[in-house]
Amino acid sequence: MANSRFHGRYEGEGRECEHPTCRELGEFRAPGYRPSGFDGPGEYRWFCLQHVREFNDGYDWFEGMSAEEILNAQSPINGWRRESPAFSPRAAVDGAPRWSDFDDPLDAISARANGIKSRAQREAAMQMSGRFSKEEAAALEVMGLGSDTDKARLRRRYSELVRRYHPDRNGGDRTYEARLGKVVDAYQLLRKAAAIA
Repeated sequence: MANSRFHGRYEGEGRECEHPTCRELGEFRAPGYRPSGFDGPGEYRWFCLQHVREFNDGYDWFEGMSAEEILNAQSPINGWRRESPAFSPRAAVDGAPRWSDFDDPLDAISARANGIKSRAQREAAMQMSGRFSKEEAAALEVMGLGSDTDKARLRRRYSELVRRYHPDRNGGDRTYEARLGKVVDAYQLLRKAAAIA
């Protein structure tokens, strides 16, 4: 689609103006029948220069909105009211620090990086001890357990994590279902591990 730098004109498409009495080329787009959204860019109406100007003069972006919706749409903080996952009360449920627990965002980034680094160090240390395979060390990390774990402690931790991540305990929210799957897989691997007595 060739875009002319004058008046937002799209030339060479051969569209006809959508005004019912006009036969000019429709080279100027206007908001269409379906707005842009999740399903794609939406549809445009195409008019000649004269009719797109008429359309724009009569176009009301707020049509169909209540006074409160209009006020919210015009607010400079529109869209910033939603709580992001990193600030929600359940943000630290998977062991990562919550951003809202820190005054300085750089401290939060540092805490997360240190957590990742120390997790890798713990996995390496468990592997180097010769007691655990790489998969078993990673499974212990998923469970949040150390190399001194026994069967009873493993079962207690498994029960605790299943209760924490199960959708029934989170009001039907399936957000942590993948995490729950990792916990179940880790438990199945570790309960058969020879190193855990």
